[in-house]
Amino acid sequence: MAKHYIVTGASRGIGYETAIYLAGTGCTVTAIARSGHKLEKLRQQGGECIKTLELDLTDDDSAGQIVKYLDSGQQKVDGLVNNAGILINKPFDETNERDWGSHIQLNLMAPVRIIRKLLPYFNSGSHILNISSMGGFQGSSKFPGLTAYSVSKGALAILTECLSEELKDQQINCNCLCLGAVQTEMLEEAFPGFSAPVSSKEMGAYIGKFLAEGHRFYNGKILPVSMNNPS
Repeated sequence: MAKHYIVTGASRGIGYETAIYLAGTGCTVTAIARSGHKLEKLRQQGGECIKTLELDLTDDDSAGQIVKYLDSGQQKVDGLVNNAGILINKPFDETNERDWGSHIQLNLMAPVRIIRKLLPYFNSGSHILNISSMGGFQGSSKFPGLTAYSVSKGALAILTECLSEELKDQQINCNCLCLGAVQTEMLEEAFPGFSAPVSSKEMGAYIGKFLAEGHRFYNGKILPVSMNNPS
């Protein structure tokens, strides 16, 4: 039976390319995002292996909607990529409660809700893969304007380490990839004119391969994926 993977933030960039890569291997992929028309484009490109679910993951009931979707098709899950995220480039002294809340809600609490609700649906040997950033990697160079983003992504990394212990008896592995700069729409919006050394298609393929195979070698690991020295 084909593996079933869930990818959040799949309407563009890294999530989109990860879903396309996984579908190309014959797996069933449930792609989740807020943008229905972008998800439709993904479904058309990925073919019958792509299933889509239009959701705003900042809604408290979004994880419950994923459960209803799984129940309706009597589906289990072999892997989850928590890729959905927000990046606001703003100096620390100009950030407000709403900025911090937006980062925490999508970059941290959405994965928490999804994982907690989906625990009964993971098959033995499943892989939870959290997508963090080099900004959230301890000892890495930090950049002005990204404090809220980096803090929320650092928390996601610690969540990974904790869950690897919490879930090991259920045969569910959890790892975290801390990505360096990747050429995406989100990066362009935050840093207009900046050119990253890695394309979203290249990173999507890397994440797809790691989701399918990385848990055979790693559990509870926070792994930098960057062309530069993190220190």
